[in-house]
Amino acid sequence: MITLYNIILTIGVTVGIPLIIPIVLLSEKRRKTFLQRLGVKTLPENILSKNNKKPIWIHALSVGEVFSSVPLVMKLKERFSDKRIVFSASTKTGFEIANKLFKKNVDSIFFFPFDLLFSVKYIAEKINPELIIIVESDIWPNFLFEMKKRNVPVILINARLSKKSFKGYKRLLFISNKLFLFFAKICTQSLEDARRFMLLGIPSNMISTTGNIKFDQPYHLVSEEEIELLKQSMNIHQPVKKILLAGSTHEGEESILIDAFSMIRKNFADTVLILVPRNPERARSVLKLCKSSGFSSILMKDFKNIDKNEKFDVIIVDVIGILKRLYAIADVAFIGGSLVDLGGHNPLEPSAFSKPVIFGQYMSAFANISQMLVDSGGAVQVKNTNSLYETIVEILLDSDKARNMGEKAFNVFNSNKGAVEKTLKVIESQLKDCEKQQL
Repeated sequence: MITLYNIILTIGVTVGIPLIIPIVLLSEKRRKTFLQRLGVKTLPENILSKNNKKPIWIHALSVGEVFSSVPLVMKLKERFSDKRIVFSASTKTGFEIANKLFKKNVDSIFFFPFDLLFSVKYIAEKINPELIIIVESDIWPNFLFEMKKRNVPVILINARLSKKSFKGYKRLLFISNKLFLFFAKICTQSLEDARRFMLLGIPSNMISTTGNIKFDQPYHLVSEEEIELLKQSMNIHQPVKKILLAGSTHEGEESILIDAFSMIRKNFADTVLILVPRNPERARSVLKLCKSSGFSSILMKDFKNIDKNEKFDVIIVDVIGILKRLYAIADVAFIGGSLVDLGGHNPLEPSAFSKPVIFGQYMSAFANISQMLVDSGGAVQVKNTNSLYETIVEILLDSDKARNMGEKAFNVFNSNKGAVEKTLKVIESQLKDCEKQQL
């Protein structure tokens, strides 16, 4: 399998070089990550294995997986304080968020290598890990094969297999089966995920159902004073009555949200819409869209340059790492990536603040969580502009309904904790096996 994969990969890279080079040169985020991910740029000193102390290496693909890993990283640091921990991300935004969240909790943060043989070998040699933990996804054949050769156990945690992913892996069973067998352990979010892995030929003793670590996200109360300061920072003053917050939106969703907001404003003139694009680099194009729809709009970073009394209909957030706190000031929260077929984003973030939650029909990345929220009455799933508008208006008109939805959403968030502790037991068992082999 590996030989065939590398032949195809080599052909693909060779043929794609004329396209790859200009893409890297024209994209700032790719220019900044390319050489380190390729394995030709010197790694920072604190990443290297020292005094024969092999580190635990945690990897998260991008922003969502980085946030998911927060409770695990904190608990690992607490429980294995004698061990070095290093953390990698694949995307520039994920790397930046990891730096903000973990700089004091891990020994090094770096970019995950491209799945090229020389790139993988270079970084594996330099880090020399004792154990690798991959959060949810970003599964690469050369990387897993190299770690298997080095006898380094790799654990896949918070693993899920949606119906769509399962069908895809099943069509390529002769490859996917061998790929997943490279893992030492697979910790799944649910029994259904475990069942699907077993249907791919993964032995049951390799699989542990540990639950979803997203439920174990640290929850910090935001005081009334902090809420007021957040509002003031965005010039949201009375008589603004309601705040609609759309988090982690993607291209194609903002136009639907703006259309729904246009209808809402006819009945709720003192309502503000806060849009938080998943990719902050899209903020300016979203700003243009809002202005072309006739709304007074501003980027969050621009508030420092304007009069504190100036009011805006739509605020576009172009600041990384603030979304979680912003949910605290919302009256209604919409989850992005769900009106377009991208699998949705984490609906537990507003649930932690007892907010009524709305999302579209595409929530495959959070299928279990979104279903639990809908079944509990803490969330509503919508299909289009009209159903989005009708749902928001219904919530805004009925304060009791809004409060009850928020309470039910919080109950779902609060009553399903414990996945991190179960995952830690699997990690601990693997570390003990590593220690036995070293004796």
